[in-house]
Amino acid sequence: MLQRRHGGIVLFFMVFLGLSFLTRLALLIKASHDVTWTLSLVAAFGWGLVYDLGAAAFAALPLIVVLTLLPARFFAWKATRWLAYVASFGICYLLLFGGVSEWTFWDEFGVRFNFIAVDYLVYTTEVIGNIRESYNLPAILSGVGVGALLVVWLFARTGLPARWLGAEHEKAKARYAAGALWLVGAIAFGSVLSTDWLPNFRNNFNRELGKNGVWSLFSAFRNNVLEYAQFYPTLKDSEVFPALQAHLTADGSELLRPGEADTLRLVRNTGPELMPNVIQITVESLSADFLSIFNRATNLTPNLAEIAGKSLVFDNFYATGTRTDRGMEALTLAVPPTPGRSLVKRPRNENLFTLGSVFRAKGYDTAFIYGGFGYFDNMNYFFGHNGYRVVDRTGVPKEDITFANVWGVCDEDLFRWTLREADASAATGKPFHYFVMTTSNHRPYTFPEGRIDLPSKVSGRPGAVKYTDYAIGKFIRDASEKPWFKNTVFVIVADHCASSAGRTELPIQNYHIPLIIYSPGGHIAPGHIATLTSQMDYAPTLLGLLNWTYPSRFFGHDVRKIAPEAAHALLGNYQKLGLRRGNDFMVLKPVRQSVQFVYNPKDYSLTTAPLKEAFRTEAISYYQAASYLYDENLYRELTPEEFNRYLPAPGHAPAAP
Repeated sequence: MLQRRHGGIVLFFMVFLGLSFLTRLALLIKASHDVTWTLSLVAAFGWGLVYDLGAAAFAALPLIVVLTLLPARFFAWKATRWLAYVASFGICYLLLFGGVSEWTFWDEFGVRFNFIAVDYLVYTTEVIGNIRESYNLPAILSGVGVGALLVVWLFARTGLPARWLGAEHEKAKARYAAGALWLVGAIAFGSVLSTDWLPNFRNNFNRELGKNGVWSLFSAFRNNVLEYAQFYPTLKDSEVFPALQAHLTADGSELLRPGEADTLRLVRNTGPELMPNVIQITVESLSADFLSIFNRATNLTPNLAEIAGKSLVFDNFYATGTRTDRGMEALTLAVPPTPGRSLVKRPRNENLFTLGSVFRAKGYDTAFIYGGFGYFDNMNYFFGHNGYRVVDRTGVPKEDITFANVWGVCDEDLFRWTLREADASAATGKPFHYFVMTTSNHRPYTFPEGRIDLPSKVSGRPGAVKYTDYAIGKFIRDASEKPWFKNTVFVIVADHCASSAGRTELPIQNYHIPLIIYSPGGHIAPGHIATLTSQMDYAPTLLGLLNWTYPSRFFGHDVRKIAPEAAHALLGNYQKLGLRRGNDFMVLKPVRQSVQFVYNPKDYSLTTAPLKEAFRTEAISYYQAASYLYDENLYRELTPEEFNRYLPAPGHAPAAP
């Protein structure tokens, strides 16, 4: 085959497959403590070869076209051989750079390229800035260049490139026919190949090794939004909402539109309604394991430990996803993590039923305060089109920024802005609710020097966590000097964990995050809630703690009102959707699969168990209903007139819809 014009494609495949194998081997060494050393690793490398071929087929398409169209006289030029080696260097450089990128991505997320990498391609400013601030880029790029030269030299030593370049020239007709075959074959193989073919190994690290980074990136781009009804197990349309509504009303709420495809119901609470300010600090990547109240071996969060000692602490609180936008989705909308992209980044996400819409119906000022540029992840659009005032880095003068990296200003600056906003809101006499989003606990982990006993950047995640803890402690102390302090509830919650990688497909332990509600004025009593709780339950539980009666579309519950054995947590990634109740765990997968497991909280293992049909129905009803309400544009906020009409007069039932 080397004697033909398209023999260059064969050489390309050899280099591509060789470097892909070395990348997989390097990742295996890196994950040596996480993988299971069984024959499944052999299977992973076997499947890896299949996906390497698929990725190579797509990557080779431009080369196929070029080699087909180049005239014969081009290969007769003396400079052609040198141009071929320059092109080979460029190809090897790109392939090696991709391998290095995969290494850093695996280091951060424990997986091959996925939908996160797709998002990173969209937000190039932040991502490139993050890389420049986190790594010694000149050294990496130079090293890749040296590696590419070495690969080209070693390959040239085999004599194979010279044999191809020295072959006799083909006539145009034969060349075009061969090019058409290569083109059709590459497209056909690449199009037919699917990630669904990859077996579900017991250890997810083994499964990830069976993927190819380039192929996974392409697959994630193609499947960034998954239609639930098309890919997942479903119920009949007539069964979905009756099944769901039976669970939604387990907390004593009353359906306002029984028999309709809606989650609208009246949530009643007794006692006088409390109207404190609420400042919700959503902390970037704060795993529960970083806090000494959950992990005695850590000493990174002394301020949070002190605050927790006088707060209501949720001991069993779980994120719904692994990204900031997923945390925002659950904390504001109280919905399950539907497959594909979060609602924060989807079209038609305006005027949704949010926690902020309930606060505004009660007369509150609501704001989203973020230390970075809020166009990232569509944050500004989402909050701005759902009734929140937006305060981000673009609207703050440069002199009001003391320290910043590519992701945003330091948390101290962010909290200083928050204090200023609170002063302004309090001056109007109007209560306020703020969604404050931090950025310091994010790579490159840089922060102002001299604040803590760990250095910026080089101390990595531990330093960033300790600095964030310091900044929160300082914020609470500064707020305590304000006249509005005693009339404010402070919520400290994470958007997601620091790491989402694990041996199982959905590693439950990597969704455990803190929720701390501190009420210096005594509006909410301190203590602990051990009930299993999801980010989806945060909004209704908070409003229940304030004794509010209100019409709700939230999927979550006030967890104080349901039996602990009925409590559950919904969690997922962009493809797999989970429901946990007790130690039962249901996972819904594309291609209409559902698998039930038993979760062991001691070693975090998942063991396959017989399917419980009622549990499966419950899981499907949550996810199918959430997707339906979004698709049909029905998860809308209530107008002030609707909101007040549904509120019952004292001693009366709710008004009819």
